[in-house]
Amino acid sequence: MNYPIKTPLLDGINCPADLRKLPESDLLTLANELREYLLHSVSTSGGHFAAGLGTIEMTIALHYIFNTPDDRLVWDVGHQAYPHKILTGRKDRMHTIRQWQGLAPFPKREESEYDTFGVGHSSTSISAALGMAIAAKLTGSDRKAVAIIGDGGMTAGMAFEAMNHAGDIRANMLVILNDNNMSISPNVGALSNRFAQILSGKIYTTMKKGSKKVLSKMPSAWELARRAEEHMKGLIMPGTLFEEFGFNYIGPIDGHDLPTLLTTIRNINKLDGPQFLHIITRKGKGYAPAEEDPVKYHGVTPFDPDKGIAPATKKGTKKPTYSNVFGDWICDMAALDDRLVAITPAMREGSGLVKFEQLYPDRYFDVAIAEQHSVTVAAGMACDGLKPVVAIYSTFLQRAYDQLIHDVVVQKLPVLFAIDRAGAVGADGPTHNGSYDISFMRCLPNMVLMAPADENECRQMLYTGFTLDQPAAVRYPRGAGMGVAVEKEMTALPIGKAERRREGKGIAILSFGALLDVAIGVGEQLDATVVNMRFIKPLDEELILEIVANHDLIVTLEDNVVQGGAGSGVSELLASKDIVHPLIHYGMPDRLLNHGSREDMLRDAALTSEGLLAFIQRHTGKTDAAKKVSSA
Repeated sequence: MNYPIKTPLLDGINCPADLRKLPESDLLTLANELREYLLHSVSTSGGHFAAGLGTIEMTIALHYIFNTPDDRLVWDVGHQAYPHKILTGRKDRMHTIRQWQGLAPFPKREESEYDTFGVGHSSTSISAALGMAIAAKLTGSDRKAVAIIGDGGMTAGMAFEAMNHAGDIRANMLVILNDNNMSISPNVGALSNRFAQILSGKIYTTMKKGSKKVLSKMPSAWELARRAEEHMKGLIMPGTLFEEFGFNYIGPIDGHDLPTLLTTIRNINKLDGPQFLHIITRKGKGYAPAEEDPVKYHGVTPFDPDKGIAPATKKGTKKPTYSNVFGDWICDMAALDDRLVAITPAMREGSGLVKFEQLYPDRYFDVAIAEQHSVTVAAGMACDGLKPVVAIYSTFLQRAYDQLIHDVVVQKLPVLFAIDRAGAVGADGPTHNGSYDISFMRCLPNMVLMAPADENECRQMLYTGFTLDQPAAVRYPRGAGMGVAVEKEMTALPIGKAERRREGKGIAILSFGALLDVAIGVGEQLDATVVNMRFIKPLDEELILEIVANHDLIVTLEDNVVQGGAGSGVSELLASKDIVHPLIHYGMPDRLLNHGSREDMLRDAALTSEGLLAFIQRHTGKTDAAKKVSSA
């Protein structure tokens, strides 16, 4: 490996003000240094990789022309913002990104004044930048607002809602569409770049304004000229849609042509009203393996840049992840029932649907980054006899809560939700933790909600939910489980029935989901009864009441926030029966969990055997002390 590398220009930049001191002639050299540094940094620490390589030139141009941080740059999602972090004073900490107590994986307001808006989910940048543009106008500020959104982010309805609003009020803002599809559009080249410079330049805009004043007095002539301009643009660029939203569309231009970027953005910066710049970039630009396979290099663990990501080597029997279990189950289920269809909002790889797409392409639907649509289209399918399975991350289902209620639950439609990444997720941080799904789904009528304790139980629960004629959900964590063998045969579980895993006395631990191993470990130390609850809704009321009658203390355990969680359901049950009994709830704390590994997060939340044991001991100590006081 030829690292560490030498980056003399980059070494002198501690903030964008330093960047703006460089002569424009040095910026190409700086771009090369920044690309090399990003390759060195991410290959050492791991992190999001290919997207950042594609935004080097754009990031330099934006910080060079705009007066950041006073001018607002709003990044969408944040995968593309690593070069931004490097140029804004965080270069020396890049090796800590996504690690415990290290740099955040996405822009984060608490981390830097240059991170003007915290992100994690996609398609929020245009709305946020529009809000900032409105604030600038109302406060009399001349600061600029720029939203940088990827082509994937433009597949969400929220992006177009924001553009519709911005065009209507003629907001002073710039939207940059970073189009990083695998192929470079034929429109990108000398002609297209030159045309973009003309459209953004003073001569064209002055002629356009002057012509408008003259021709507006002759309505038929003005309409003819307006249509001619639109058709002329439409011949060489896909900008008609954005123009209809009220934006001045410019592009597409080559996002790696730094001189063209600088000229175009500098010209746009002089224009009033909503501007839309379409740039074409290449994901993984400058590193051949990432250019060839940007999906593989989207998020990486440490690797040798000279060799690329090494193929996985088999080291004994590797435990399947819950996503693997789901992927195998849905293929097996599809073979048995041709009504099954799979839907995912752009999470094919993460959700484990790659094999399903290959086997059943006509029954696979990736709706792009449109979580709301994924739920409602599933509802429509269910209305007409299909059996849809929506594979979705817990944190993304939050965005489709209205559709979940109104389109699925109210109509009691048989849609199965396979909810991946429940509980603590890891390096992507609080925006991606599935901390709330039990709370927001437990309150819904007609819903069956399950949480498996192990891999085999996950498979059987998926089958159980699929067989029901009503909405059902199975929530499971990221990564591997307890290593339990997965049975090929599928057996429906009795609805709302838990199972005792350990008989004890005095204390009973009611465990919901993936923390059963924690409960069993503590149960053995305290000789406590341990119950694998399996069902969050409906609860096994009969077993709970029996447990309460024969134990001094009930402890509920879950990897969800305590407020409104599974434990709350137990409290509500006892209250409805007028039963007063010692009962404590243990789950995620009432605060955000910072990024790190999933294990780091669980330790921070004390969702470990040691944490649960200490919690119970503190409580029983207080109980014993209270008894002594009352008997004195």
